[in-house]
Amino acid sequence: MASALQRVKLARAALHLNARCGALLPPLVLMTDDVRLPDPLGAARALPRGSLVIVRAKDCEARTQLATSMMALSRARDLIVLIAADAALASTVDADGLHLPEAHMRDALHWRALRPRWLVTVAAHSLCGLMRAHAAGADAAILSPVFATASHPEASTLGPLRLRALARQSPVPVYALGGVDAMSAPRLAGAPVAGLAAVAGLAPPPR
Repeated sequence: MASALQRVKLARAALHLNARCGALLPPLVLMTDDVRLPDPLGAARALPRGSLVIVRAKDCEARTQLATSMMALSRARDLIVLIAADAALASTVDADGLHLPEAHMRDALHWRALRPRWLVTVAAHSLCGLMRAHAAGADAAILSPVFATASHPEASTLGPLRLRALARQSPVPVYALGGVDAMSAPRLAGAPVAGLAAVAGLAPPPR
C-alpha cells in the first residue's frame, strides 16, 4: 500500500520520464490485481487524469464487473482503460484497447487490423520479447520485472541498468513494471521509458 504522498511522487516520476521520452502515451499505468490490489476502483480514483488502467481478473464474472465499473469511472476521471487478455469483453464494455500476455502478443496483429483505434499493449520480459512486440504491431510493451516484486518473488529482476539498455534498444515504447513505487522510481531517473506501471505502488491504504 502507498500513502497519498508516495503515489504523488510516483506519478511525478512517471510524468518526468514520459516527457523526456516524448512518447504520445500516458505516463502512469495502474495494473489491477486480484490479490495485491483489493480496491482497484479506489486506486483508479486517485490516479491523475489521463492515466492508463489495465483491468486484470482471473474470474470471468469478476472481470466483467470490474471492467464495467472501471469504464464508468473512466468517463468521470478521464482515464484510459485496457482489458487484459479478453478482447470480447473489451469490445462489450467499449474499452480503449487490449493488453496481451507475452505468449499471445502475436494476436496484436489481428486486433490492430480489426480495431485500428484500440491502444494495444503487450507484456515483455526480454529484448526478444520487445522485438516481437514491434513485429506484432503493439503500441507499447510493459517490461518486467524491473525490481523484486511480491507477485514473482523468485523471478530474476532486470534492474535499472538492464532496463535502460533494453529500453534504448526497444523498437516500441516501454513501461517499467515490477517493484516500481515511490522509493524505487528515482533509480530509474533518465531511463528512456514511456512511463511507469505499478500495482502496490498505486494502492491506497485501506480505509
